[in-house]
Amino acid sequence: MDFQAIMTKLQEFVAAHGPKVLAALATLIIGWIIARILTSVARRFMTRAKVEATLTGFACNLIYMGLLTLVIISAIGKLQVPTASFVAVIGAAGLAIGFALQGSLANFAAGVMLIIFRPFKVGDFVDAGGVSGVVSEIQVFATTIKTPDNKLIVVPNSSLTGGAITNYSAQPTRRVDLVFGIGYGDDIDKAKRTIADVFARDSRVLKDPEPTIAVSELGSSSVNIAARPWVNTGDYWAVYFDTLEAVKKAFDAGGITIPFPQQDVHMHQVA
Repeated sequence: MDFQAIMTKLQEFVAAHGPKVLAALATLIIGWIIARILTSVARRFMTRAKVEATLTGFACNLIYMGLLTLVIISAIGKLQVPTASFVAVIGAAGLAIGFALQGSLANFAAGVMLIIFRPFKVGDFVDAGGVSGVVSEIQVFATTIKTPDNKLIVVPNSSLTGGAITNYSAQPTRRVDLVFGIGYGDDIDKAKRTIADVFARDSRVLKDPEPTIAVSELGSSSVNIAARPWVNTGDYWAVYFDTLEAVKKAFDAGGITIPFPQQDVHMHQVA
């Protein structure tokens, strides 16, 4: 086939299919621009409505991908390709991919559940999926948690929703549960007053509700006193550690003993 014949065939192809190709390209470009504009408008609307950043990003991604899918199908329609058959092919391919990616789809579904029901948000301290730490990022398939020793752990979302989730930051206040053991020969009332004085000197301990100080157990070698002050959630660990040290020093100054576990051994001499 000579050059002239090739050019003739090309001209015939362009004359027959050129308008459809141009229409499809125009649909793709204009549709892509409109999809980006609508996504941007949705993002601004949700930001002004003070929707959580995680939910905003997730929703905008879904909107953009959905609009882009419609644009691609419309562009294919401009090429006079039967879109019904095309959608059927996409559905069959999606079904096959779904079977192959069951784990990923489970994580995706779990991510949707986390974003909709929001058992925790970025910045919360949680115990979930066998990991304890501060939520750093919530993504569609996994959640990133930063542990107290500054490690980043990526947890699949299905692991989070498949078990119990403890959110330590959900409430504005928390109760600090402490137990102090004193000797059986020590004055219980004096020990309780000493603990109460430590709480009274700490401005982080809330006055309402009042701290609970009561004997909780008569142990094998000590009388155990439960001390339960209420604090703001952000002060929990600081109050926990500071109170242990302050009560120990106050007991030492007041002559109140903290006994060690002990056991009496009786020896009998056999004649």
